[in-house]
Amino acid sequence: MEMHARIDAAVTRAIAAGQGGTAPAQLSEALMYACTPGGARIRPTILMSVAMACGDDRPELSDAAAAALEIIHCASLVHDDLPAFDNADIRRGKPSVHRAYSEPLAVLTGDSLIILAFETLARAAPRAPDRALQLILTLTRQSGMPHGICAGQGWESEEKIDLSAYHRSKTGALFIAATQMGALAAGQEAEPWYELGARIGEAFQVADDLRDALYDSDTLGKPVGQDDLNGRPNAVAVLGVDGAIKRLKDILSGAIASIPSCPGEARLAEMVNLQAERLTPVVDPVRARV
Repeated sequence: MEMHARIDAAVTRAIAAGQGGTAPAQLSEALMYACTPGGARIRPTILMSVAMACGDDRPELSDAAAAALEIIHCASLVHDDLPAFDNADIRRGKPSVHRAYSEPLAVLTGDSLIILAFETLARAAPRAPDRALQLILTLTRQSGMPHGICAGQGWESEEKIDLSAYHRSKTGALFIAATQMGALAAGQEAEPWYELGARIGEAFQVADDLRDALYDSDTLGKPVGQDDLNGRPNAVAVLGVDGAIKRLKDILSGAIASIPSCPGEARLAEMVNLQAERLTPVVDPVRARV
């Protein structure tokens, strides 16, 4: 099965586990709504690519890990879009969950998806208990406090922001989870894969700052200008457009150099290069001069 079809199938199976029985219909429907269409599925793609580069000898575990990571990411988007945070009406080109289903159901959708992600890993545990435990711990660490995406959101409520810690937690954490969980699913050590995940995460943050500054909401499928609106730091504000693009290219070069030795190292480098091409925005010269 082609990788993206494999990821989509794994996510669909995982969500179906949360929709059975006599569950409330709207909340059940909102779980799938929040996770589809899937966008680029960048994080599970990186996870699966690392697992395959390391041998992928437990594909059922890799599938569960990829689904769990994507579901956590989707849960974070549901919560990020709420009026208490970004107050975004659009996500992936359609109404955000709180606009489509109501704020209470959006909160419950995000909560349910978080729980479902860890249930997905727990269900896969009998196939390789030691690996599954490490997967659960890794996803927990990169999702909560003090270094995960919850911490990243929390930094936005502080008067003084540690920019490095903010970016590492808000954006980098799930990319670190992606590379480390891919290695763990294939029976490898997680630590050597930290730097690759951190660099990809930093690159994604810079690219996101560039897209927010250069593109419109129709192109992105979500509101733009949120950093300026909410007074958040971003790479374009600090470095300018040209400086941010240079920084992005430097980070991605370092990411390729940081790939640990593994059987699929060359193919993994190709994947990072492909993601680099997708991440680098096409600069509108008119807006770049503004």
